Amino acid sequence: MKISVTFRNGEDEKWQKVYAEEKIRKLKKYLDTPAEAHIILSVEKFRNLVEINLSANGWNVNAKEKAKDMHLAIDKCIEKIEKQIKKQKEKIKTRKPLSIRHGREKASETEEAEEFTTGRIVETRKMVLKPMSLDEAVMEIEGAKNGFIIYRDSSSENVSLIYRRDDGNYTLIETKS
Repeated sequence: MKISVTFRNGEDEKWQKVYAEEKIRKLKKYLDTPAEAHIILSVEKFRNLVEINLSANGWNVNAKEKAKDMHLAIDKCIEKIEKQIKKQKEKIKTRKPLSIRHGREKASETEEAEEFTTGRIVETRKMVLKPMSLDEAVMEIEGAKNGFIIYRDSSSENVSLIYRRDDGNYTLIETKS
């Protein structure tokens, strides 16, 4: 981790630099790639100001803090940075990886249309629609290996589809014919 410390309106005290670098190095456990940290320590009257700019993984994290004591200001600023990094890492974990989201490089729309129309139908089945009630259709799904059935509703004579969802419930799709 590359760390640079800048002093403004104050004396270049060795302990402040060492303390800030020591604290910022503890954040390395949250970062996978090399990072760059720029720490600005300044004093205005009775206030100690700390500003940290951290660049890693293509994103920037910034924090500012004021306190009467420089130790306290550095600690609070590091806590803010740590919280932001954890939040960013959590966002990355909950999202799907880039390769899964896009699948492949984006092709032109004509290539996608051609790809969609060629070779997508794997199997064709012809079936006779049996007239049955909704309860009978559910019972037949229970005994069948596939999780759906297309049937003609005996009361309305409309074609219907019922399928078993992942949570164990059923969805009914009715047509008007």
